[in-house]
Amino acid sequence: MSLIGRKVPEFKATAFKKGEKDFVTVTDKDLLGKWSVFVFYPADFTFVCPTELEDLQDNYEAFKKEGAEVYSVSCDTAFVHKAWADHSERIKKVTYPMVADPTGFLARAFEVMIEEEGLALRGSFVINPEGKIVAYEVHDNGIGREAKELLRKLQGAKFVAEHGEVCPAKWQPGSETLKPSLDLIGEL
Repeated sequence: MSLIGRKVPEFKATAFKKGEKDFVTVTDKDLLGKWSVFVFYPADFTFVCPTELEDLQDNYEAFKKEGAEVYSVSCDTAFVHKAWADHSERIKKVTYPMVADPTGFLARAFEVMIEEEGLALRGSFVINPEGKIVAYEVHDNGIGREAKELLRKLQGAKFVAEHGEVCPAKWQPGSETLKPSLDLIGEL
């Protein structure tokens, strides 16, 4: 069954957030009223993960410009997130919340938990201001993601929600969109 339209469940988690007392609380209520992006990754102190989190940080201002908060999530604790930031030049740059999910509650709720490993798959989720998942992608842990593509998906989801039009393949902000109608059937 698809996760599209599913509301994020009630949760309360600790996150490492550089520059803000280091640890903050994140809840499902923090997602309401704005766009959110959740990026699950397998574990701290690994290989592909720091490249992805650095790429997210490099594009973080663009996400914020869209009115969205980015949350990275792994099954590590907030203490491990902090230790990683203290020891990795890439993670030291990260200023968005790094959510701790040591019980795997969020990983299970978003259906990315690898039970036999206690790790999450690489899952990216766009969540609307009502707290519902509107776009997601999950794939093998050996494949790194690109933040700009995730940003494009966020922008597309926002455009569709605001304008009622749809975004064709390769759509970019400012590009032509489609207004669904019977007149378009067989014409594209």
